[in-house]
Amino acid sequence: MQLLELEFLGKPLRLEGSMAGWQQLFWGDQCVSQIDANVNSEQFNHQFLLQSEQGELQVELNGSLLWQPFDLQFKLLVNNKVVNENTLHEKDIEQRQTPHDKGIKQPFKFSFIGMAGLGLKLLKSAKVIKVLFAAGSLAAYSWLFSPTFAIALILCLVFHEYGHIKAMKYFGLKTKGIYLIPFVGGLALSDDKINTRWQDIVISIMGPFFGLILSLACLLAYWLTDIEMLAGLAVFNALLNLFNMLPVLPLDGGHVLKSIAFSIHSKVGLIVCVLGAALGVYISYQFGLALLGFLLAIGSIEIFFEYKRRHLSQLLPLNRYAQIVSIIWYIITLGGLSAIIWFVGQTDNGALSLPLKILGS
Repeated sequence: MQLLELEFLGKPLRLEGSMAGWQQLFWGDQCVSQIDANVNSEQFNHQFLLQSEQGELQVELNGSLLWQPFDLQFKLLVNNKVVNENTLHEKDIEQRQTPHDKGIKQPFKFSFIGMAGLGLKLLKSAKVIKVLFAAGSLAAYSWLFSPTFAIALILCLVFHEYGHIKAMKYFGLKTKGIYLIPFVGGLALSDDKINTRWQDIVISIMGPFFGLILSLACLLAYWLTDIEMLAGLAVFNALLNLFNMLPVLPLDGGHVLKSIAFSIHSKVGLIVCVLGAALGVYISYQFGLALLGFLLAIGSIEIFFEYKRRHLSQLLPLNRYAQIVSIIWYIITLGGLSAIIWFVGQTDNGALSLPLKILGS
């Protein structure tokens, strides 16, 4: 990931590196210094020579780098004279503009997913597309259920996506709005790119967390009014958000678990994470949620493979505190949604117990 960028003699001086310890220093597009992987070293020192109008310049960039919590202290020296020094923290990385924001053209790589994303970008420029997608979703859910329940279900989807939008705006990202996709759900889109794993965690989990709040509100309203449709909204909304929380990409839960796995810097952390996932699988089977347990097991395997690839990430990893908060937040959200489905599923109403039967299949 990009650690530092400075303006130097009319060109960007850019330091890139990873948790594995490797670092590369670029002046413009030219790599002028490189440090091989060494996870035990916090100190770094890059030196190179430049020919300029003032003659030969000896340039040195040195300092210390701590990943968790992130702390980068550096000094830039020219001919042994300090010309720039500063300290960067996680907030500085979060607020940094991405290459997308600066207008830097990225190399083109063909892929079907990329072409689909380009097509969606072309479509999303027209507001009428939102209306068409919303109308298609309303027709699809009306066909499956009833017009009244379809409208309520779409409101639940919008509330879920609004959670993502709210988190994006919290981090200062530009948003493009919410798109409802028939039979799929919804999308909350942004023109900006994230810089840190914490941003990925918060943006991903806020959708299901808003869904949990809405399900609890519907359940409370059902207890107060005894209107059965409110219980139906609570349980079906919980089911939709629960599936979004499963640790399988590209679902929201997959992004959460991936960010945690990419940020773990020790085997102890990996073991704790896997044991926690295994406990979730055990609890799922104890309550008869076989499908949920199966998908959690798949997600547990994915954690291991994501951990092996953690050094390839271009995003700033979570610090220890953020890892703990993320895991607790994930467990509370997943557990709360599961509890609503299990509790409502105990009734004699076949429709209300359907989500529980799905998870128990």
